Amino acid sequence: MNKQIIQTPHAPAAIGTYSQAVKVSGGETVYLSGQIGLDASTMQMVSGIEAQIQQVFLNLRAVAAASGGSLNDIVKLNIFLTDLAHFARVNEIMATYFEQPYPARAAIGVKELPRGALVEMDAVMVLQG
Repeated sequence: MNKQIIQTPHAPAAIGTYSQAVKVSGGETVYLSGQIGLDASTMQMVSGIEAQIQQVFLNLRAVAAASGGSLNDIVKLNIFLTDLAHFARVNEIMATYFEQPYPARAAIGVKELPRGALVEMDAVMVLQG
């Protein structure tokens, strides 16, 4: 298997034993690690659910770009929320970052996330050859 590690300074540096993304299968499939609302320049969490949702999409976009793609190349998006009451707001904000057809998606309620984040998202992206 061909495996390429993706890293960009435009998204938060990994805070554990993981890579920002891994590109495999001859470069078409990219697995994007979970992103939380950390500002890449300060490595500090942005404040509030709306700001965190926005920052997560910005971070995912930066990693997607570093992988040679865009958010519209994402085929599967997983969303983890500490409060599912924020799901509607995720939908509203997501519509400003993605074009139809939208990716397959799951939204999961969790007890807590790293660094006290309110939202985390990871994704699978398939690049056009």
